[in-house]
Amino acid sequence: MLQTVDKQAVAAAFGRAAQSYNQHARLQRQCGERLMALARPGHGLRVLDAGCGTGWFSQRWRTAGHEVTALDLSEKMLQQAASGQVADYYQAGDIEALPFADASFDRCWSNLAIQWCSDLPQALRELRRVTKPGGQVLFSTLLAGSLVEVEQAWQSLGRTAPLNRFASLEMIEQAAAGIALTLTPYTLTLAFPDVLTLLRSLKGIGATHLHQGREARALSRGELQRLEQMWQRDARGCLLSYQLVSGVIESD
Repeated sequence: MLQTVDKQAVAAAFGRAAQSYNQHARLQRQCGERLMALARPGHGLRVLDAGCGTGWFSQRWRTAGHEVTALDLSEKMLQQAASGQVADYYQAGDIEALPFADASFDRCWSNLAIQWCSDLPQALRELRRVTKPGGQVLFSTLLAGSLVEVEQAWQSLGRTAPLNRFASLEMIEQAAAGIALTLTPYTLTLAFPDVLTLLRSLKGIGATHLHQGREARALSRGELQRLEQMWQRDARGCLLSYQLVSGVIESD
């Protein structure tokens, strides 16, 4: 799967979200907990957190007694992670060109980051390359079909939803051709008290930033009121559904 991603713009968007990111990162935490459950046990491992963000899971690995290297495309995200002392080492870098020697880590962890890669097969090859024989690559990503509520809502406004295109499960399988990969797809639906809170959450995790480097046009007051009236909801509030997949690569 190849797509054009403006990496500098992506890094800048996440940099702007760095200080308030954790308060909006419910999806990342729930997704990461599912992924963490797939990790094989081990002691004193060298772990790479590729696309660490503010380092929520870097800290989880480090607290468990492992040596953690936190890597992110955004310098400001790394600064936020470093301010919390979540890892042992911090490295700016791109998952598609990891600045590490072959077989450097026992575990490579990447929670909701590879959707920002231009070349998915290259990203998976790089994660596998820097993982030691007998190690594990653990990753999660968004799938096609995510955020259908946003698509429907923007259609009611006569506008195109400010969303990126995500890979299908079949595309990820193709990207990992020849690699021992196990994929576990699932749906996660979050609820919010109102549309404004929901939209702030999307913006707070960088989800409204487009791969091509464009930000979504701001909504008018009238458009926001219309969204509030028609947004799909249940007793919990306004809904936001994500199609996700956990992936495990056993390094041989």
